[in-house]
Amino acid sequence: MTHNALMRTPDPPRRIWLLSAYRAESHAAWADRLVRDHGAYRWRRFELPGRHFAWRIRGNPLSWFDELGAASESSPPDALIATSMVDLATIRGLHPALARVPTLLYFHENQFAYPRSERQVTSIEARMVQLYAALCADRVLFNSRFNRRSFLDGVAALLARMPDHVPGDLGSLLSRRSDVLPVPVEAIAPAPRRDPRLVVWNHRWEYDKAPDLFAEAMVELERRGVAFRLALLGPRGARPVPALARIRSALASRIEIDRCPDREDYRAVLARAGVVVSTARHEFQGLSVLEAVSAGCVPLVPDALCYREQYPESFRYAEGDSDALAGCLQGWFDAPRAMPRAPSVHDWTGPKVKARWSEELARLLASAGGLGRRAVE
Repeated sequence: MTHNALMRTPDPPRRIWLLSAYRAESHAAWADRLVRDHGAYRWRRFELPGRHFAWRIRGNPLSWFDELGAASESSPPDALIATSMVDLATIRGLHPALARVPTLLYFHENQFAYPRSERQVTSIEARMVQLYAALCADRVLFNSRFNRRSFLDGVAALLARMPDHVPGDLGSLLSRRSDVLPVPVEAIAPAPRRDPRLVVWNHRWEYDKAPDLFAEAMVELERRGVAFRLALLGPRGARPVPALARIRSALASRIEIDRCPDREDYRAVLARAGVVVSTARHEFQGLSVLEAVSAGCVPLVPDALCYREQYPESFRYAEGDSDALAGCLQGWFDAPRAMPRAPSVHDWTGPKVKARWSEELARLLASAGGLGRRAVE
């Protein structure tokens, strides 16, 4: 070995910028995990609080205008990762130095498949932001096949409604540059003893999770004289939630826990619970159910959304049907031997998902002219 080889300076870590325009709970957990799992890179994070949705999705180029401008001129990154809440097309247009940086766009959700509440005004603004972002990104990833399919179908449906001057088959273009890669789920170790009749609700108490359907099914289960207990863990806002009020009034004796606990207590409840229920009207990866199933809970979920690619038919009930939900639970509780074991969710947890993210990051950086450089992971 030559003296020059011994004295060679190691390559500096590659620089990756992470842009997350809506740091809500699931987005935050993904960003924190990504940086922690791939610490050999030099990360710089640009994040905005998870509130004021309309302003966030349309205004993030302005919110970051000065910061991104100064940073991109002085020391642009080797690669850039943005969530689908980021107006990536505008940002790359406003900052020419970033237009030359390889970019990955990550879809936690897509606005084409997001249900609207009665208070929301129908607009294509958010959908157009995501479409332009996908078109200007070098690589597009979705957290589930359902997310990818509903986005591509939504784009086709939107363009079909336009009066004229619509481009050719954007679906083929977007399909070629996109793939599916889930958010890694941190598995929870099961407790030594379980309570098979403890039913967990660990979702937000908001319209898109259909808590009224859950309440209806639980009240029906009580009417049928079925023995069960409830763990009501989901986050709840300042406004009263009619579904939660109904459960508290009608099923007070059934409730074992009714709060949004800290992370340690949350994991402990999932580790000993028997069943986790979803009534969601939208779910792009279903992180809360995946967490519970990793801990050994048996899932009971709608026959729709991302759940079809995650759980066999025996764990799904007719979407939107509270009687079907109550009937399935009654069948399991009345004949415990009929209750299936929790299925494997290995494809969404553990080193397998981390390794795939490592491959994507290496691929992204290789497109930045780093093919001749040693991979850092």
